Amino acid sequence: MRANRRAAHAGALNGLVLSGGGARAAYQVGVLSYLAEKAPEVSFPIIVGVSAGAINAAFLAGHRGSPADDLGALANCWTSLTSERVFDTNLSALGLSGARWVWTLGGGGTSLGPRVKGLVDTNPLREFLEAQLQVDGIEMNVAEGRLRALGLTATRYATGQTVTFVQGGEGTPTWERVRRCGRPTKISVDHVMASGSIPLVFPAVRVDGEYYGDGSIRQAAPLAPAIHLGAGRLLAIATRHTPTLEEIRALATTGYPPPAQIIGTLFNTIFLDTLEGDAERLERINRLLEALPPRAPNPDGLRPIKLFVVRPSRDLGALAEDYRGKLPRSLRFVLRGLGIHRVRGSELLSYLIFESGYIGRIMELGYEDALTQWDEIERFFADKD
Repeated sequence: MRANRRAAHAGALNGLVLSGGGARAAYQVGVLSYLAEKAPEVSFPIIVGVSAGAINAAFLAGHRGSPADDLGALANCWTSLTSERVFDTNLSALGLSGARWVWTLGGGGTSLGPRVKGLVDTNPLREFLEAQLQVDGIEMNVAEGRLRALGLTATRYATGQTVTFVQGGEGTPTWERVRRCGRPTKISVDHVMASGSIPLVFPAVRVDGEYYGDGSIRQAAPLAPAIHLGAGRLLAIATRHTPTLEEIRALATTGYPPPAQIIGTLFNTIFLDTLEGDAERLERINRLLEALPPRAPNPDGLRPIKLFVVRPSRDLGALAEDYRGKLPRSLRFVLRGLGIHRVRGSELLSYLIFESGYIGRIMELGYEDALTQWDEIERFFADKD
């Protein structure tokens, strides 16, 4: 979904913000599929993504078909994905990786043991992305005015900076803030892999001589890259359901939390929570600007930004429970060792279950949620103020 030349330079620019969440990012495809079906004229000249959302962002920015065709191809990409196409699920490979970690932790820093880079081997994902992404199309879409800029965010391990790699036309903005910056580059599969490299689980990715990991690790302002790039209207697609009080109570436990529950909570903090916090901050700034006296200058160059966030109407972790048995036996074995069978609402499982049944179900949910909220979404894009 991109802009033609006229749309890309008229009025408030639309920006699309795609957050992370592993397999949960398939939800975004369902939302966008309904939008492409109902309003093919709505385009996004600015697209930013992080972690698994970077896959969707790079795919849409590089493909050159109609919105419906591009989303159909992206949906096929997700439904053809399996755990084996993300990382090596062979039990011997996982066992060898675990042994290396044990050696490293128990070796007292000796240089005699193997060098640990990640818990799993992600070469299968690299091969899959190289076959599916059309990164050369990004430059062509920019040249033709169909795309203004693509931004993919990763974490620079050497400095702890959040770096947004940006590909756009001449004059595309860059920025320097505390612990975050925008860097012009030609996007490649390396940038997509780096953005989604979950710390410790996936190996870091080398880009321009330095190592990068998942962009969600320290990204305190996930909406900011799209705003820096000039967007005045943002559609953000979250991958976390806002639970009711009853749902929170149902998930409460009294026993000591198993590792799976702790890791799931940590993943939620890294991949999901910052978007909610940034959305609240943006809305407060908008209210502050509205409260200024007429003709008063906006402080520090701030400008009002329209925002609409689509969130799952159901808990994606709870949905994952029905598909636990579809995981490869080796992965089920590892997850059981982490105590996932003692957790209600498998948050960790929902990040890792790259199986067609679950992927298809959450894409359907995204489509259904967009349908349910369509009146609000339509008003959001129709508002020209």
